Amino acid sequence: MKHHSILRVVSKLLIPPIILYALYVQWHGDYGPGGGFQAGVVFAVAFILYALVYGVDEMMRILPPRLLHALAGVGVLIYAGTGVVTMLLGENFLGYNVLSHDPKHGQEWGIIVVEIGVGLTVASVMMSIFIAFACHNPPIKDEEW
Repeated sequence: MKHHSILRVVSKLLIPPIILYALYVQWHGDYGPGGGFQAGVVFAVAFILYALVYGVDEMMRILPPRLLHALAGVGVLIYAGTGVVTMLLGENFLGYNVLSHDPKHGQEWGIIVVEIGVGLTVASVMMSIFIAFACHNPPIKDEEW
């Protein structure tokens, strides 16, 4: 895609706002619609756009599949670990009330941590799925356009 300069320039302009929007959805999720799942998908879209324009190999140079798999596991551990911590503190699994001096603050902290874990896992898995499909189905070569 070296000769598709318009796509390269437009994607360079779009990727940062897409990532910024994903962060907005992530942090706004405990106050309104959105959260970890939606933010993870939007975040993955930025890197999938990068891979579509610059090539999957270039994306895998930035985010190797092993790193994506590790990040997916870390996200699950954050989610489950939050539940285990609440159980060790005497509450039900993901009973956030015990995470702070005030139950309201405990709820806020708990949902933020859980949504970070969900977002990390979803983004990593979405990018891993894209790489799996892209590598098993070779992309169309520029000469075939």
